Amino acid sequence: MAWATVLARSDDEQGLALRWSGRMSLTARILAINIFALAILAGSLLYLDSYRKRITEARVEQAQSEVTIIAEALAAAPPESREALLIRLGQESSSRLRVYSAEGPKFLDSWDGGAPTYRLRDPADEPWRKNVARMLDNVFDAIVGESRPPPYIPAEERQLGDWPEARAALAERRPATMVRRTPEGTPFISAAQVVPGSDSVLLLTRNARGIRAGVRRERLTLGFILGGTILLSALLSLFLARTIALPLRRLARAAQRVKLGRAREVNVPLLPARKDEIGLLARALHDMTQSLRYRIDATEAFAADVTHELKNPLASLRSAIEGLERVEDPALRGKLLDVIKDDVVRLDRLVVDIAEVSRLDAELSRARFEQVDLGRMIESLLGLWEGRAAEREVKLAFARPRAGTAVIMGEEARLARVVDNIVDNAISFSPPGGLVEIAAADTGEDVIVSVEDEGPGVPAGSREAIFNRFHSIRPEGEAFGRHSGLGLAIARAIVEGHDGAIRVEDRHGGRGGARFVIRFPGVTA
Repeated sequence: MAWATVLARSDDEQGLALRWSGRMSLTARILAINIFALAILAGSLLYLDSYRKRITEARVEQAQSEVTIIAEALAAAPPESREALLIRLGQESSSRLRVYSAEGPKFLDSWDGGAPTYRLRDPADEPWRKNVARMLDNVFDAIVGESRPPPYIPAEERQLGDWPEARAALAERRPATMVRRTPEGTPFISAAQVVPGSDSVLLLTRNARGIRAGVRRERLTLGFILGGTILLSALLSLFLARTIALPLRRLARAAQRVKLGRAREVNVPLLPARKDEIGLLARALHDMTQSLRYRIDATEAFAADVTHELKNPLASLRSAIEGLERVEDPALRGKLLDVIKDDVVRLDRLVVDIAEVSRLDAELSRARFEQVDLGRMIESLLGLWEGRAAEREVKLAFARPRAGTAVIMGEEARLARVVDNIVDNAISFSPPGGLVEIAAADTGEDVIVSVEDEGPGVPAGSREAIFNRFHSIRPEGEAFGRHSGLGLAIARAIVEGHDGAIRVEDRHGGRGGARFVIRFPGVTA
């Protein structure tokens, strides 16, 4: 019960997957799978946020180290040279250096005696390209959920109390840092440190425009790579879809035409240039269509032959019945009744043989083959044949093979029917006093059964036609209607259903008569 539940759940999940995938064309599925893989690559753009954070943290640590070193340098320098030193270090570090007293006023500034080392830009004065780039920055920040630092508001003069990091450094006597965001969107890094041996605080500020520029460069590079990959993937996907979906559509349209049956011959594309699975599918579908057409033609021909063969005994039967109504002579009525009986027997034989032929292929396809010793099987049928042969004064000779050598895989009842039909024909065509020779032998790869008679033989031009349905050539003197003309056709169908072959040929040594040869594949060890 548990296994049934698991299997049922698996079937339901598989059916759900098939229903979901069945809503999309093959082309769309190929594109979707490739684009999904590219979407994973596109996620690398989002990881630029972690790249930016690592760079920002490195720059903050750098600023903290620099402000500590510069504070120590100021403490070690003579008071009269501190301003020049501050200006030079500010220029070299691309920073603005300010020194505030503990009371709050600024008394040293690297920009007072030197050129500004950075500039804060007003977004309103920048070209539209910069606004677009800033908008993209904001979009990516929103996607990754970045927490924005507090804004930096430029002012002409600031006191110590306007810088929280400076107050923290003074209170804790250790370096303090802070990151703000300028109006143009760049990181504004500041670091403060108490100048050793005093209560003054050194403040280092820097507009880290290089961080944003680096992130944008990486994003642009990845964007170009991603765009080119998407384009290439789309082209390859379309090419792949064309080489797969288009041939499959052609095959589907051909199969639909076969299903509708509006044309006798449906041109199923062979795709000879394709050596892959689609080429194999095309050729298999073409062969299946040809086989189906052959079977349809054979069925139509068989139906026409059945109609023709049934008309003759039915016409004879109708004439005899109509004659009974008009004839009063007892002798003539007896003859008409004999005709009716013969026609009924003939119809019954026809119906039985037709039914057997119509279901033979299906029964053979479902049959379970077992090992059959043809020598033993033929020997068991000798008693039946000897009785028939005695009626026509014909002798039988059977060359018995060694036990267990003439063994094949098959259905014994069907194989007995084949040999019985051939031997019965040989007896029928043999003259009085004639000899019918039966043999079975293993040639190493095949097992051969041969039946020879001393009758008139089969003309070379008729040796294939005798195996056709309703083809009947009977010996002189045989009563009409004893055979349906399906015996050899049934024999060939059974033999071919056992992967064998049957043919008729001249007897060896120039002797008169016919020689039927049946070849079966032997049993491999």
